[in-house]
Amino acid sequence: MRSKALILFLIATASCGRLEDVGRAPAFGRAETSDEFRAMAGAAMPLGRGAEGSLWSRERGSLLGDRRAVQRGDILTVVIEIDDRAEISNSTGRSRAGSDSMGIPSLFGVPEAADKLLPDGASLAEAVSTSSRSSYQGDGSVARKEKLTLRIAATVVEVMTNGVLRIEGSQEVRVNFELRELVVRGFVRPEDISRQNVITYDKIAGARISYGGRGQITDVQQPRLGQQIADIVLPF
Repeated sequence: MRSKALILFLIATASCGRLEDVGRAPAFGRAETSDEFRAMAGAAMPLGRGAEGSLWSRERGSLLGDRRAVQRGDILTVVIEIDDRAEISNSTGRSRAGSDSMGIPSLFGVPEAADKLLPDGASLAEAVSTSSRSSYQGDGSVARKEKLTLRIAATVVEVMTNGVLRIEGSQEVRVNFELRELVVRGFVRPEDISRQNVITYDKIAGARISYGGRGQITDVQQPRLGQQIADIVLPF
């Protein structure tokens, strides 16, 4: 009885979050709780310094200054352009056949004498005869196509001891009752960042890119909670 009550309680608790969104658009996540906000809030943005703020100065605030992200709290643009296509086809075939026979047609007259004692049709002329045959054939193919083009602003949340920058960026776009989420994390070298303060995703080490959503459309596409539990528990 207690186990049934516990199961009903867990199902009701898991459903509360879904019922809260009925008739309402999904809420945005709080940016103030992210590592991006803490990195930007803990580092002062560089500014030009009075008389030294010349147009020809190498200061970051000058006309010709280097504005690439180099320190904690700096912002850079990540360009994600994934256009992958893979087609793999394999075919394997194997066959083998063998046969053996052994007979004793003449051995000091012994086979002839033994044939008289054997049942009709039996003879030592072909004492042993074997044959075998095996074959194998396998085919396999893989076809995959992915295309994704996105741009997102990321923040330097940490400068490693070797100068590598750890970046993190997130973006939320709400259209009607569907919220699209884009998250990117990873490690970049300062020298890989272009003069336009842009870096492509293929230069991000340990990249973690997530693009998904939540809302009414995503909710309908997911199986119900009971069905998910049944798929895990049932052995057939």
